[in-house]
Parts: sequence; structure tokens; C-alpha cells
Amino acid sequence: MVDMQTGFVSGDHAVPSAEKLVPVVRRLLERARAAGSLVVHLQNDGAPGTPDEPGTGTWRLHLPAEAGEPVISKSVDDGFDRTELGAILVAHGIRRLAICGVQSEMCVGATARTALDRGYGVVLPHDAHATYDVPAPPGGTEGVPAAQAARVAEWALGDGVEVVATSAEVTFAPGIRP
Repeated sequence: MVDMQTGFVSGDHAVPSAEKLVPVVRRLLERARAAGSLVVHLQNDGAPGTPDEPGTGTWRLHLPAEAGEPVISKSVDDGFDRTELGAILVAHGIRRLAICGVQSEMCVGATARTALDRGYGVVLPHDAHATYDVPAPPGGTEGVPAAQAARVAEWALGDGVEVVATSAEVTFAPGIRP
């Protein structure tokens, strides 16, 4: 789960599709837990004054980790960059990842791209990631709606990623405990 932090999915700074996203991710999380799969939570540490400022209520995970589920702090988009994510996946014998969360074109995309580069199978449920509307560029007249930006983010990952229409299509297997 990538950056499913309270400030990104509720309140004034929530992604536009947060009301749909949260229940979908919650069900995906419940299914992964029921199968005994490894669940890893990435949590972004943002700058002071941002919704993901460490220690604030909006920085907290909206869907809290349970005992034994790693929570990995990061301060860049890629969940593998300068974190223990890679080592955790190796220790648990993970070869395939289902990735969900926010923001599609940033942290979700960067983490998925590195996973693909490292040889992991990546499943990206279309209904389980989201982003913000992209504003018009300076002097431009049109922005990009969030749903289109999320779809472009999927497409930009190329043929290596398996995009499925719904999170219900994702299957889980028990993880190996180190």
C-alpha cells in the first residue's frame, strides 16, 4: 500500500476519488490479510506544512497496519529508494506485488517501475490507485482530470505491468515468513 495517508484520502487535501478508493483498498487489504500475504505500508514523510508532514494527524496511515505488517517511511516517490522494502520482499520470498494507493503518477508509478526493473511481477488494479487533477500549465487552458492522469500513469508503466480492471481480480498467496 503506497501512501494511504489520512491527508491524501480524507479532508481538504483528499484525492478527488477518495470516497471510492478507500473502500476498494480496504477490501483489497482485507483479502490480502485473509490469505496470509505480506502487506507492506509505505508512508511518505513530507515537508512541514504538507498533508504528509510527519507526526501530524494527516500523516497517519488511514488504514492502519496490523501487527507484523512493515511500515516503511520514505521521503521520495520510489518506495525502494533508500528503504528496506527490497530486503523485506527478498526475506519473504516475494516475487509478485499488487500495488495500490496514491498518487498514481508519482509514488505508485515510481514504486511499480522499480519493482518491474528488479524483476518483480506487478499487478496494478485500476480501481485501487488514484491521484489529483493536474492543473493547466502556465498559459494553458486545460488541465487533466484525475481519472485521466491515473490512467496515463498506468499506461506509462508499459507492457511489463499487469493492469486489471478491479481489485477483485487480484489473487493472493501466503507469504513466506523469515
